[in-house]
Amino acid sequence: MFSCHLQSQHIFMGQILSKRHIAGSGSDGTEDSDSSAEREQTNSSESDGNVPKRQRLTRASTRLSQSSQDAVDGKRAADHDESPPLTPTGNAPSSESELDISSPNASHDESQSKDQASRDLDKDMSHRPKRRRCHETYNFNMKCPTPGCNSMGHLTGKHERHFAVSGCPLYHNLSADECKVKAVTREKQEEEMKGHEENNSRHATRHQTPTPKQSKYKEQVAEMRKGRNSGLQKEQKEKHMEHRQTHGNTREPLLENITSEYDLELFRKAQARASEDLEKLRIQGQITEGSNMIKTILFGRYELDTWYHSPYPEEYARLGRLYVCEFCLKYMKSQTILRRHMAKCVWKHPPGDEVYRKGNISVFEVDGKKNKIYCQNLCLLAKLFLDHKTLYYDVEPFLFYVMTEADNTGCHLVGYFSKEKNSFLNYNVSCILTMPQYMRQGFGKMLIDFSYLLSKVEEKVGSPERPLSDLGLISYRSYWKEVLLRYMYNFQGKEISIKEISQETAVNPVDIVSTLQSLQMLKYWKGKHLVLKRQDLIDEWKAKEVKRGNSNKTIDPTSLKWTPPKGT
Repeated sequence: MFSCHLQSQHIFMGQILSKRHIAGSGSDGTEDSDSSAEREQTNSSESDGNVPKRQRLTRASTRLSQSSQDAVDGKRAADHDESPPLTPTGNAPSSESELDISSPNASHDESQSKDQASRDLDKDMSHRPKRRRCHETYNFNMKCPTPGCNSMGHLTGKHERHFAVSGCPLYHNLSADECKVKAVTREKQEEEMKGHEENNSRHATRHQTPTPKQSKYKEQVAEMRKGRNSGLQKEQKEKHMEHRQTHGNTREPLLENITSEYDLELFRKAQARASEDLEKLRIQGQITEGSNMIKTILFGRYELDTWYHSPYPEEYARLGRLYVCEFCLKYMKSQTILRRHMAKCVWKHPPGDEVYRKGNISVFEVDGKKNKIYCQNLCLLAKLFLDHKTLYYDVEPFLFYVMTEADNTGCHLVGYFSKEKNSFLNYNVSCILTMPQYMRQGFGKMLIDFSYLLSKVEEKVGSPERPLSDLGLISYRSYWKEVLLRYMYNFQGKEISIKEISQETAVNPVDIVSTLQSLQMLKYWKGKHLVLKRQDLIDEWKAKEVKRGNSNKTIDPTSLKWTPPKGT
């Protein structure tokens, strides 16, 4: 059975599929729907003796030809992985004069001629190069960059080889066998955890208090963590220093005795999971083996280590280090090119309209349709620090709200969030990012608060688009907790409604319910869900507010100069 295609009057024939298919034509019942019609047309044309000199080959006709050939030389076809005979030009035959397509009732002379053609084909196949197996995924010319490593084993314990430091057992001061043992242990623990989750998920909303088993496990963890701040002894310090002096940055520092065994095991699990994610990206072709991943970027006065792969053009990605203008976000190959660019770059702030300013903090609204290149560069930059981001080039349906911090040199990028112009599900954030150099300073919460402020102006209830990144989920949960506790603190009534909370705060009711559950403030009693006012949590939040004082890391609604866009 052949697979044929007609292109520029040359038919490029595929390989013979398998011994089972060669044994007969259409015996497996998988012929095309039009094959019977093609067979009738071929037989009728031969019975009339008026076969045209040039006839378009179809799958049915080639099956007929192969069946007549197999009747004489089936054993030879089964023993060899053959391809159709080639013409003197090196292409597949393109006419009947070069390849016979006679019916199954072919004469003995025709069978002999086909037998001769098959022997010629065997001779020709001996000179053709062997095909690569399609399941090969390893490039054995690549080597792990860790000195002394033979690229065998993997940190996850699931692969035979590795090509990057993230999967190198030697770099992590482990052996390949130790990684396999740890992998088996992790799988058993995950299976046990899944079993417990399935048992507890059915009544998750009704039983908010910890079960006795959970309380016991919490006590065990607290006991294991007691000695984590005891510090290193003298001998242990000498061992750590000796390891650092011997291997330098080519090995991971020794982590034993720095913290508790429980926390160290959690860290090892996180390392293995991240290494497995990188390995999946490499197998899918999004990251090539040990290369084409930008390690660092020079951004303004900061040198930032990247976290994830971003689809920059290959000629830039393979450099490992990228130079980015912090104002127009253009990316360059060398510091010399960046220096020349900065000398003539006229941008000192993002394009678009400044819709918010308080002190040195500003927010610019950038239309993805009007400033397409800037928004594409912003998305490529953000992907270096976001795992779940998939939007890079289709930026026209989105608005980008870019937060900056101003000084005498210009407005420096702090973070941004994007928002669909017309969201069917009322998402007020599609993607959100705080630049690494501004993290843990309150800017992430300011971006979230600003997105909900826009939803209030639009008189809508908003919610972020899922899935959220790990850091994004932490930031949103912290923000929702603060909003709810502030509302509870100011609430003076006796009955509270989730719908009223949602209308006043612009937070989606689903997010409110999930936050109340995490705070153990939602109880199920006599067929109803009750909201409990936990005064201890409210007092704790108020104490933090007083300690924080009048911080400038808050959004002032009076400083917003913005009207909802119409018909964008």
